[in-house]
Order: sequence, then structure tokens, then C-alpha cells
Amino acid sequence: MDNFFLDTERGRRFCIYHPAAGVPRPRAALLYLHPFAEELNRARRMASLQARLLAAEGYAVLQCDLFGCGDSDGDFGEATWAQWLADVDTALAWLRTRATAPLWLWGLRAGCLLAADALPRHPDIAGLLFWQPQTSGKLALKQFLRIKMAERMLDGVQGEGTDKLRARLLAGEGIEIAGYLLSPGMAEGLEAAALRLPGQALRIECLEVAAGDGGAPTPAVAACVAQWQAAGHVPRAASVGGASFWQMAEPEDAPALLRATSLALAPLPD
Repeated sequence: MDNFFLDTERGRRFCIYHPAAGVPRPRAALLYLHPFAEELNRARRMASLQARLLAAEGYAVLQCDLFGCGDSDGDFGEATWAQWLADVDTALAWLRTRATAPLWLWGLRAGCLLAADALPRHPDIAGLLFWQPQTSGKLALKQFLRIKMAERMLDGVQGEGTDKLRARLLAGEGIEIAGYLLSPGMAEGLEAAALRLPGQALRIECLEVAAGDGGAPTPAVAACVAQWQAAGHVPRAASVGGASFWQMAEPEDAPALLRATSLALAPLPD
């Protein structure tokens, strides 16, 4: 495992590289795209566990804190969706120099939306690993704005609706939500994002976590899978039992997700 800072035009990005263990050539090279705001911190342990496990199984994995996130340079309030896409470009360029192997994007929650937006810029991507994807950026933004509404209600203040909050963003005003300043540029990019995929045939492994033993994918993911299949991609989706670790204030593991991910990335039968 190698911790380092990756230089970009707008400062440095903190990265962790997990080289493939015990093989001359990685089975694949994955770039992990973390979720939004506080979900990054809450999911960090699970992402690290999975990255280490994949490295032990012969995969190379690069984790990168995007601009304004984690230990990278910049303030979250200055981040934009376009800047994050530029960070993806830089991280992929670095990964290509370190691992001669099929490239995958591995996203969690909003990281899946970022992966989908980055795809047209990188036609050499071979596959996508989606963890608990947010399928609509518009809905993801609305859910984040609802946190602001809840904060104001707890303070005994009549809260603004999401439409009014969105109007403030469109007018160029940043809004502080749960300690994070949401910029108009970030809100605009997130709202426009969706799991739209370009024409090149891709392998897509989509995994969700649910209470109990898991089961069928959520309707939103099932609808995406049907669209991807009709467009010529090779998608698979499954749900496994486990905790919603990206929402937990205290670290919570989802061992079934770790195991399912290793199985999902195995070569497909001929």
C-alpha cells in the first residue's frame, strides 16, 4: 500500500494505491470514486477493507480524495462537479502508468454518478463496479437539501422547501448543509448527473446492501439494468444483506458486500 499526493493544476490530491499482490500483471485496475460529503468519511473503512481484499486477490486499486474532500487540497465549498471530473481524468492517467490491465471505475453512491459522467472522456474503461448507486443526481441533490430542512426544523425554525433552497443555489448562493458548503457549481453538476452510459459495451456489476439477507435489486436499479442491457452492455445486479455503512455515525462493516464484490469481479464464464 502506498500513500501519496498526486499533483494537479489545482493543488494536490491524497491517494492510496494498493498494488496487486503476487501477480506479474493485475487482473484489473480499479479507480475508487467515493460518495458525497459526510458519506465519504462514513464509508472510508469499508472502501479500505475492499481495496485491500482486492489487492490480495490480484487487482490494483487506486483510492483518491477528490478536490475539497478528505486529505486533498481545496475546500468543499469551492468544489464543482467539473473539477471532480478533472480529478478523475488525472487519477486515471496516473493509474494507466502503474497498471497495465483493464481499467474499471468503482463508485459508491454519488461516486457512481461521477463514474457515469466520466465515461465519455475515457473510452478505454472496461467495466463499472457500482456500490449502492444513486441513479438520479436530481434526486441525490434533493435528498441532500432535505438535510438542511431537517436542521432548521430541529432548531425550531420554519424550514425552506427544497425548491426554495434550489432557487438560492441557482441564484449563485452557496448553502451550508451539515457542515458542508454546497456551491452552485457542485449543485448544478450533481443535479444533471444520471447513470447514462455511452455506446461502448461495458461490463457492469451493481451491488446493493439491504436488511436481512438481501434479495432483488431496488426498482430504480432494476430499471437501469434493463436499459443497459437493451443498449448492449453486460450488466448484473444483486442485493446482499448488511448495514447501510455510508449512513452510520460509527463504522459498520458489511462482510457480505466484500465477498459479493470479489465474486462479481471474477471472469465471466464463456
